[in-house]
Amino acid sequence: MATTATLVWDPADHLQSREDMAAYLQAALEEGDPALIAAALGDIARAKGMSQVARDAGLGRESLYKALSPAGNPEFATILKVVKALGLALHASPLVAKGA
Repeated sequence: MATTATLVWDPADHLQSREDMAAYLQAALEEGDPALIAAALGDIARAKGMSQVARDAGLGRESLYKALSPAGNPEFATILKVVKALGLALHASPLVAKGA
């Protein structure tokens, strides 16, 4: 039986610009899954440097890792601090009605 070789793929390795990071976060927001949004923020923070993001957000590095981990459940205030520290912004727009 043939085996399939796999490689580890880390999204943080591919988030080079603020535009990449914003598009990645926007895609997660559009899915509407809080765990996916936290994971995307974690990927973006790792791409920028978790220690620096934690400092800029006024959080401890360990607590930031924990908050953005799959088991984490960050408060909305933490999300807002991290988004700001990443140099990003959240935006709201009206939902497009299905069938419209």
